[in-house]
Amino acid sequence: MSRIEKLLEYIREQGKDSFLQHALALEYIKIGNDEEARKLFTEILEREPGYVGSYYHLGKLLERANEFEEAMTIYRKGMEESQKANDMHSKMELQGALEDIEE
Repeated sequence: MSRIEKLLEYIREQGKDSFLQHALALEYIKIGNDEEARKLFTEILEREPGYVGSYYHLGKLLERANEFEEAMTIYRKGMEESQKANDMHSKMELQGALEDIEE
C-alpha cells in the first residue's frame, strides 16, 4: 500500500484532520499532482487558518503556477497567522519566500 493510499485510509477512518491532509498534500506534490495538493492546502486553511505550515507550501504551488499575486497574498496571510501563534520561525520563512518573489 502506498503512502497516499495509507493517508487516504486514515482520513476515511478519522475524518478531516489537518495533519493528515497536509501530509497527503505533500505526497501529491512528490508525484507531481499539484492540483490535488492545492485543493488540500486550501481546504486546510479555510477550515483552520492557524495551520501555518500549509501557507508556505500553498504559496510555493502558486508560484510554480505563475500565480505570483496569489502567492504573495498567501504568504502575507501566513505571516499574520504566524505572528498570532508567536511562531517566528514560520513567519521568517514566509517573509523570505515573499521577499524572493517581490524582487
